[in-house]
Amino acid sequence: MPVMGFTKFERLFRVAGSVDVDRDDVERYLDFVNDALYDLLIMAQATAKANVRDVIDPWDLPLTRGLQESMHAFERMDAEIGIEPILEELAARPPLDVSLDDDTQARLPLIFGGITVALARTFKLIDAELKAVHTEEWERTFNLFRLLI
Repeated sequence: MPVMGFTKFERLFRVAGSVDVDRDDVERYLDFVNDALYDLLIMAQATAKANVRDVIDPWDLPLTRGLQESMHAFERMDAEIGIEPILEELAARPPLDVSLDDDTQARLPLIFGGITVALARTFKLIDAELKAVHTEEWERTFNLFRLLI
């Protein structure tokens, strides 16, 4: 990730969760969020197919209330940070058996940002005194998310 991208990524984690992240964590973070996004798309694909459609519409995405709230929080934070254009490039477009509606495609960076906000906030829930995120905290948080989504 370019320096400017990392700076915005770092700022997002500070604003959302009051934690510092390291440049070495970017790849781990990106892999995790893209995997989570892929899982959501797989479930949306199943919903679209169950409704005899070959296009994933926005309402097919299994977005929980908590994730939706994190997406709204991301929108508010992004107004000052401006990271959504970077997330558009980073959000993987996995191969699926169906296509994505234009509105669904446009929501992917917002979902990516919502997952990021939820991750950042979870660090503080796990350890309220945490200042900087290290491997152990990443793994603990990822395991929690995998359990829930």
